[in-house]
Amino acid sequence: MYRTVKAKLTILTGLATGLATGLGAGMMTARSAFASSEGGHELPNFITVIYHYAFGTSVGEFLHKWENLIFSLLVVGLLVLVARLASKNPKLIPSGLQNFVELVVEQLENFIVGILGPRGKKFVPFLGTLFLYILCMNYLGLIPLMKAPTANLNQTLALAVCVFLYVQYTGLKENGPVGYIKHLLGSPESAMQWVLSPLMFVIHIIGELAKPMSLSLRLFGNITGEDILIFIFVGLGVGMLAFSNLPIGVPLQIPFYFLALLTGFIQALVFMLLSTIYFAMMLPHDEEEHH
Repeated sequence: MYRTVKAKLTILTGLATGLATGLGAGMMTARSAFASSEGGHELPNFITVIYHYAFGTSVGEFLHKWENLIFSLLVVGLLVLVARLASKNPKLIPSGLQNFVELVVEQLENFIVGILGPRGKKFVPFLGTLFLYILCMNYLGLIPLMKAPTANLNQTLALAVCVFLYVQYTGLKENGPVGYIKHLLGSPESAMQWVLSPLMFVIHIIGELAKPMSLSLRLFGNITGEDILIFIFVGLGVGMLAFSNLPIGVPLQIPFYFLALLTGFIQALVFMLLSTIYFAMMLPHDEEEHH
């Protein structure tokens, strides 16, 4: 029997909402915006604009081919920069950026340990980084001329595979080879459970393989849906003023940017929460956790 998972919903309450400012700068002319997006489902970013004007060149082809990786690396660089600045001159009584980063780390640790217990501390660096990485990628698409890499299935599937491999490695390490196989058999104890164990083994294998697909498709579908929704309303706003030949449009998409701020956070949280639960399901449960 799996132990009951209790999640302490003490989530970050101090997320900045200033990302909603300057959204009007995202309005482009109808011709350049939709030509650069090449009939796609998302607003053009600076790479698609470069590719549009440098079509056929080696630089344009390279940037277009590695577009999602480039935006992912931008997020990595941003997280590394923030971590570096926050830890450059650490103080006993933190303030400013150091205080904010420590608050975020503390809340993430409390959340993860609340599910996994004290032994969950060793998973905080992985799961906490996973949350922040996905959150920043989700929000990157809300910045004009940027793109959310999580709107690409390759990106979300790669993240899900990393979780899958780490969970299986943890299961082997914590349970041992015999305990790991027994876990996949359904942890049988009675004779009837052993009889049903081959069936349970197949069900567990299917379930384990379905987890990365579920994680990746959920995140990809939601972020892609946001992009499509914003794209459509930007097009409607531009179309409403098309008669004026002005390089602007009615900002109908602004309310959906606020919605995207909420859903982007929720999707990052759900990805981390499910990953944490997968670890909890794989860890041995023969001892009681003391809090």
